[in-house]
Amino acid sequence: MKKISFTLAAAGMFVMGTSTASAAMLQEEPSASFTQVLKEQFIQGGPAFMGIVLLCLILGLAVAIERIIYLNLATTNTAKLKQQVEDALASGGVEAAKEVCRNTKGPVASIFYQGLDRSSEGLESAEKAVVAYGGVQMGQLEKNVSWLSLFIAVAPMLGFMGTVIGMIQAFQKIAAVGNLSASLIAGDIQVALLTTVFGLIVAIILQIFYNYIIAKIDSIVNDMEDASISLIDMLAAHKK
Repeated sequence: MKKISFTLAAAGMFVMGTSTASAAMLQEEPSASFTQVLKEQFIQGGPAFMGIVLLCLILGLAVAIERIIYLNLATTNTAKLKQQVEDALASGGVEAAKEVCRNTKGPVASIFYQGLDRSSEGLESAEKAVVAYGGVQMGQLEKNVSWLSLFIAVAPMLGFMGTVIGMIQAFQKIAAVGNLSASLIAGDIQVALLTTVFGLIVAIILQIFYNYIIAKIDSIVNDMEDASISLIDMLAAHKK
C-alpha cells in the first residue's frame, strides 16, 4: 500500500513538473506579431499576383499622399482673402488688390488675380477670365485622381483572378489524382483565397484616401465658385 502511494506521489510530481516546464516554455516562446503573420500570409499567396497587388498599393498611396499634400497647400482662408482684396480695392485700387493676390497661394487667389487683371476690359471680360481659369484650376486639383480610382478597381480584380487560377489548379490536381481529398487541395485553395483578401484590403485602404481627396476637392471648388461671384460683385461696386 505504501509502495502504491509512493508511486502515485512520484507520478504526480513528475506530471506536475512536466506541466510546469511546458508552461514555462510556452511563456518563454514569443507569440507571432501581426506584421509577421501578415508577411507570412503574403508570401504564401505567391509572388505573381501578390507582387502586382502590392505594386497597386504602393503606387496608389504615392498618388494619394501627393494629392493630399497639394490640396492642403491649395487650401486658403477664403473669407480672409476676400476681405483683404476688398480693402485693397477700396484703398489702392486694382493694382493693390492684384498685389494681395500675388502674395497669397492657392487657386482662389489665382482666380482673383486673373479677374482683376482683366477688369480694365470690363466686367464681362473679367467674368470670362474667372470662369476659364477656374476650369484650369479644377483640372489641377483633379490631376492623377483617376489613377487612384484605377488602382482601387484593379487591386480586387487581380485578387479575384488569383483566386480563380488557384481554384483551377486545385481542380486540375483532383482530376490528376482521381479522388477528392481535402488535404490534397486545402493548401491551393488557401493560397487562392489569400490573393482576394489582400486585393480587397488594398482597395479598402485606397478607397478611404480617395473619398478624403474627393471631399477636399469639392470643398475647394465650392470656395472657388463662391469667391468668383464675390469678386465680380466687388469689381461691380468698385466701378461705380
